[in-house]
Amino acid sequence: MDKASIRKQILPIRKGLSPEKVQELTEQLLEQFKLLDLSKVKTLHIFLPIKSQNEPDTFLIINWLKVHHAEIRIVVPRADFETSLMTHHYFEGMDDLEMNAYQILEPPKAKVHEGEIQMVIVPLIAFDRNGYRVGYGKGFYDRFLQGIRTEKIGLSLLDELVEIDNVNEHDVQLDRCITPNQTYVFPI
Repeated sequence: MDKASIRKQILPIRKGLSPEKVQELTEQLLEQFKLLDLSKVKTLHIFLPIKSQNEPDTFLIINWLKVHHAEIRIVVPRADFETSLMTHHYFEGMDDLEMNAYQILEPPKAKVHEGEIQMVIVPLIAFDRNGYRVGYGKGFYDRFLQGIRTEKIGLSLLDELVEIDNVNEHDVQLDRCITPNQTYVFPI
């Protein structure tokens, strides 16, 4: 199935989850996340959830990291929709975030991180057995991940593996994908 068809099929399933179910599944994601080896991670990039898309509540992971791995610097994205590029900003707290025109929380005034990032937590709608993902189709994460050496981990509320027919040379493979029930290591 092509990516557009996958979006049309999977996104309504995720959007149909109740807020309570999203919270429950995100708590299960956190339990899986806690099993990761973070010993070599100095800087971790994590997306902020888009509530209207029923994305995982990554603030649970951020809060857990701040308590249990305070030494890890957390950076979050800020998207430029004109260039389809992202910048990465230090997460200082909820007070530093504002909703942009696309209803995405961003840190408009936080300091930019330009150094290495050892782990990137990537949003997705669906993923396949080889670690390719279906996102929203703008290519922000594929552009960001091109040519950098980092561990790439997807977060999915759904355990469904899909067949992606139109993977192209710009698509970047994930190393792992965390779901509520397990962590997939690619290729499977």
